[in-house]
Amino acid sequence: MSSPSVRTRAVAAAVAIGAILCTGALVSPSALLATVESVSADPLLFGLVVAGLYLGRPLLALPTTPLAAVVGYGYGVAVGVPVALLGVVVTVVPVFLAVRWIAVGSPDDTGVQPASISASAPGPFGSILERAGTAVGRYYETAGPVRGVVASRLAPIPSDVATCAAAVSDVRLRHLVIGTAIGELPWTIAAVVVGASAATVRTGGIGDLGAALTLACLAAAIALLAAPAYRLVRGRGDRSRTTGRPTDR
Repeated sequence: MSSPSVRTRAVAAAVAIGAILCTGALVSPSALLATVESVSADPLLFGLVVAGLYLGRPLLALPTTPLAAVVGYGYGVAVGVPVALLGVVVTVVPVFLAVRWIAVGSPDDTGVQPASISASAPGPFGSILERAGTAVGRYYETAGPVRGVVASRLAPIPSDVATCAAAVSDVRLRHLVIGTAIGELPWTIAAVVVGASAATVRTGGIGDLGAALTLACLAAAIALLAAPAYRLVRGRGDRSRTTGRPTDR
């Protein structure tokens, strides 16, 4: 069976984005978390509801940090941290696989890779996608797959943005899982602690965790990328001196 065409994958992407936007507009996060709070006295029912929220998180357009706070509210710190971290790792996998399939497809029965959406998209849109993909590819080539994922998770950017960036590069699923588990750990611990100490479930996300944690995670991401960035700059300088002309930027 031949692999899906670029048009088929583009239609699938449009349908998925439309479903996410419609679901996000129709479903109130406050109502969802109020429901979770109402069943928090029953550990089994609470676990089933939380599992459903994590599995449906991409469609509900929920960030991962408030969900970790919800887990902390119901389970406390000791149980909440591993449960929330597992939830984060599990919920990014389908997003990663879906975006990779939409962006680059999968080889057909003959092993031929189908054309990517960026290569087939018309006009400026295709050029923008191609440049974005090139920039992301260079980032992961310089930082390395695991280090690059860890840094993207530590940085205060939406989780799904980091997942999509990894999906359109050469990052493998195991690199995503390892990097996500390491990079999300500080955010998860802090969110679970906030949730465990709260009287009611709150949805403030990163704002509730404070600027100090955001700055600390950002500094850690920069520190992780400092050595690869230095090697890249030094390598360009060495090539420039060897050839006698500036390298491409």
